Amino acid sequence: MKTLIPSVLLIAAALATSGCSRIKASQGYLVDETLFTSILPGVDNRESVSRTLGRPTFAAQFDTGSWYYVSRLTGQYAFVAPKTLEQQILIVNFDADGNVSNVERRGMEKIARINPVNDTTPTLGRNESFFEELFGNIGAVGAGGGQMGGQPTGRDGPR
Repeated sequence: MKTLIPSVLLIAAALATSGCSRIKASQGYLVDETLFTSILPGVDNRESVSRTLGRPTFAAQFDTGSWYYVSRLTGQYAFVAPKTLEQQILIVNFDADGNVSNVERRGMEKIARINPVNDTTPTLGRNESFFEELFGNIGAVGAGGGQMGGQPTGRDGPR
């Protein structure tokens, strides 16, 4: 009986901590080193790159000069936001004729870390409650001095 209680506690602790294991997820393009290193500047063109690497994750927005192949490995514990563990960006640049001009690789240095402030966006203006916003204009309509207040207006504005 004396060995039963510690063994039951050990099994319970093992089961409780098994839920805290890291979940890994791979997203995006799966990089094949042999295929990527076979892309050569001056030799390949858009069609050969498309046949070798497939369609890009995305292409440059404002010009047709670059294709991007993005791969990311993320990990997270239960109920925690995922963190990026590894990232690779393969960039294939093309010249005006559609031939490969440059091939480069980038990694974790291109990840932007954004920290929101209290999950709210600060705005300009007054801080009014719901009821002040709802009933704040009562009595303000038709008050003197405004567009409707005292001066007659014509088609082109006040006379």
